[in-house]
Amino acid sequence: MTERIKPDSFVTLHYRLATTDGLEVANTFPASPATLQMGNGQLAPTLEQCLLDMAEGERRSFELAPEDAFGPRNPDLIHRVSRSELPPKAVAEPHEQIDFTTPGGQRFSGLVLEVDAQGLLMDFNHPLAGRRIQFEALVIGVL
Repeated sequence: MTERIKPDSFVTLHYRLATTDGLEVANTFPASPATLQMGNGQLAPTLEQCLLDMAEGERRSFELAPEDAFGPRNPDLIHRVSRSELPPKAVAEPHEQIDFTTPGGQRFSGLVLEVDAQGLLMDFNHPLAGRRIQFEALVIGVL
């Protein structure tokens, strides 16, 4: 009997993640496959949902609307940040991604949109928020 992916399965697979307008985000097909445990946050929950019930040897492609992938863009996640709030070695240039850790240990990341004398304008939306996503998967093994 062929194993199928369940919510707690260990899975070895090849996958490709791209926007529908051609920006490739990740692709394991030309290299080694990925191995992950479902439900551990190694893939976004919506991508894991696509994999559920796929069988070993099965290959599928999914096109996901923004609300079914990484969500819509939220204008409330664009904030002005002073230079004193930046990590010590952060590169404060437009189009740079800066990772932050709060005093409570929470980690988050933001994209620098603008830099001026007052600080930075940053976008804390997921980089793929608001974009249609193409997700392709080839299941190699399921435990």
